[in-house]
Amino acid sequence: MTETAGQPGGPGALELVTREAFRDGMACLAGAVNIVTTDGPGGRAGFTATAVCSVTDDPPTLLVCLNRKSSAMAAFTANQAVCVNTVGPRHRDLAMTFGGKAPMEERFAETGWHSGKSGAPVLDDAVVSFDCRVSYRHLCGTHEVIFCEVVDVVADPTAPGSAYFGRKFHDLPV
Repeated sequence: MTETAGQPGGPGALELVTREAFRDGMACLAGAVNIVTTDGPGGRAGFTATAVCSVTDDPPTLLVCLNRKSSAMAAFTANQAVCVNTVGPRHRDLAMTFGGKAPMEERFAETGWHSGKSGAPVLDDAVVSFDCRVSYRHLCGTHEVIFCEVVDVVADPTAPGSAYFGRKFHDLPV
C-alpha cells in the first residue's frame, strides 16, 4: 500500500467521522435487500445484507460484507459456497428472519430452497440469485469482505424488488 496524504499518520491526516454519523449517512444510501447463504463443511447459514456489490464482469465477481460477530460468520469462514439471493416485497418477513436472531434451521424452514451449482442454498423465488464460489477474503474493521466468483445466475426480471433506505424497506415495482 502506498502512503498518501489523508491516511492515518500521513501528512494532512484527516479525522474520521463518528460511527453514528457514518451510520446515519449510510441510512441515506439505498441498497438492495439480499439474503446471503452458504453451505458446506461449516454448515448451512445465512444472513440479510445490503452490503453487496458488483466488482467486475471478467471474471464475474461480486463482494459481500459480513460482520465478524455475526452468528453466520463461522459457517461462512469454513465454506467456499455462497449465494446472494436478492429479494422483493414478498420476502420481507423472510429478510427480517434472516436479519434477526432466529436459529439457522428456522431461517431456512420458512420457504423453498434448492442447492445451487456451488452447493449453497438458492431461494426458489428470488428476484435474482447469484450462486458463487469464494475467491478471496479480506478483513476490514468489524467485517470480512468476501469476494465471490459467480458460477450461475437465476433471475426473474418480472419480479418486483426491495430496497432498504431510511432504515425501512421500500418496494420497487417493475
